[in-house]
Amino acid sequence: MKRIYLKPVAGRACPDPDKGGALLPDKGADVPHTVYWQRRISAGDAVLAEPEDVPLVETPPVKKGGAKAAAAASAGGEQ
Repeated sequence: MKRIYLKPVAGRACPDPDKGGALLPDKGADVPHTVYWQRRISAGDAVLAEPEDVPLVETPPVKKGGAKAAAAASAGGEQ
């Protein structure tokens, strides 16, 4: 399903049915593009937005050889 990023309009509350009615945060959230959220946009309760810049987290490089090589190295032998 397509997803969209929405922010509530100032002074308006947007309950999120997928989160038990918790309100859409002021900073916005990624939500499924459903009839419910389309109605919130049409009613002026929420607007399409861009997510705030989130710092990228570097992932460590993956070593070749996989789990078998790691297990063999820790056991002190080769396979």
